[in-house]
Amino acid sequence: MTAPAGDEKLDRKTITALIAMGVAVLVIANDFTAMTVALPSIESDLDTDLSTVQWVVNAYALVFGVLVVTGGRLADTYGRRKLFVIGAGIFAAFSVLGGFATEAWWLLACRALMGIGGAMMWPAILGMTYALLPESKAGLAGGIILGAAGLGNAVGPLIGGALTDALSWRWILFVNLPIAIIAVLVTVRAIRPDPPGERERLDYAGVTLLSLGLLCALLALDQSTDWGWGDPRVVGFVVASVLLLIGFGVAERRAGEAALVPADVMRNARFVAVCATVLLMSAVFFSVLLYVPQFLTKVLHFSPLEAGAGLLPMMLLYACVSFAAGPLYNRLGPKIVVSAGSLLMAVGMGLLSRLDAGDQFSALVPGLAILGVGVGLFYSSVTTAGVTALDASRSSLAGGIVYMCQIAGGSIGLGLNTAIVTGEVETDPGGLVDGIASAFTLDAGLAAAGLLVAVLFVGGRLGRRGAPAPEGASA
Repeated sequence: MTAPAGDEKLDRKTITALIAMGVAVLVIANDFTAMTVALPSIESDLDTDLSTVQWVVNAYALVFGVLVVTGGRLADTYGRRKLFVIGAGIFAAFSVLGGFATEAWWLLACRALMGIGGAMMWPAILGMTYALLPESKAGLAGGIILGAAGLGNAVGPLIGGALTDALSWRWILFVNLPIAIIAVLVTVRAIRPDPPGERERLDYAGVTLLSLGLLCALLALDQSTDWGWGDPRVVGFVVASVLLLIGFGVAERRAGEAALVPADVMRNARFVAVCATVLLMSAVFFSVLLYVPQFLTKVLHFSPLEAGAGLLPMMLLYACVSFAAGPLYNRLGPKIVVSAGSLLMAVGMGLLSRLDAGDQFSALVPGLAILGVGVGLFYSSVTTAGVTALDASRSSLAGGIVYMCQIAGGSIGLGLNTAIVTGEVETDPGGLVDGIASAFTLDAGLAAAGLLVAVLFVGGRLGRRGAPAPEGASA
């Protein structure tokens, strides 16, 4: 680990490595959003329907979210650079295979396998990035990674739309290969392999129980939109998820230090506070990504590409502010920056909750802009707060758990939002806007709760200055 003094300039090799990490994150994040605008073309080319083709996005996100904690533990145990290279190889190989798909099942299988590669890459990238920088510059690591993620999310629909229009949706997948190769070559050159050490055995029971438990939970949340919460299949997924996650808790206690999520991680009150805050706040971001384009396309009659561009006031500010949040974090500490981001997210969501059927796009811009600034401050800083709350040897695992909380919080929020919106539309077929406004009101309330947790507990209890030492302390 590079450990220059806090005021020492970064050397060229470190800067090159940071750029490589940023490029790798941009590819992963871009893939979450680039395919959304290509779905109609895929539906036509592969002669399938919308309910099937939506899994082009869902399969990738679902597998990624389920396996990212396992990816973090593997990275910390077997070496972050090694796992990054393996994950990038899986991601690139199945990107190319997916680009040649002639059947829907072929593409969906490749997208799910790409999710495995992404789940290995993301926590490894976080671990390597934080290890590259001294503790005094930890905020910069979060700013670079989450800024690149925000940029990737923002330009994804634009790149996807441009490639689909000019060439084919297949090129969204093909371009991942050269970018992944470049990122791997630069990473191997700029980052030294992890020093050899004692390797703990892999907690196979924990991996299996957690992965299946999360899979059942996310499937229940996803399919409840189509099947309804009372459907026996959804109820079955929920029951299975609860039982599997209880089994995971029992298995972890028996596994001791070899556990997928060791006991010292979940006993760390500062880390738990970060996870709770992320769970509460993530409904905001995910809901806006889904329902603002719904309003733009169905009420204002924007095209899909125009609707994607309509998110730019939020997404570009998210990316830009994330890059700036690192120096702010280093200067002000986690509590102030995370709380400020949470406050702005709550305010932005509150403004969007006033949505009315007569509104034009300009009415959404203030809320989207404030939300973008809040998201940029929040996610980069809360990730750094979570990673630095634990020992450096746990950094990839910490990043994986924080991201899992983001996916879980977003999925739960979307499930609640969808229930509200569909309930309103079933009562009144013209009630889409009222349903979205009601859902956004709920999200603003969840954001207010997240703000309260951030103010009281993130970075230590209120009144304590700065981020305390990470080793297993409780707040």
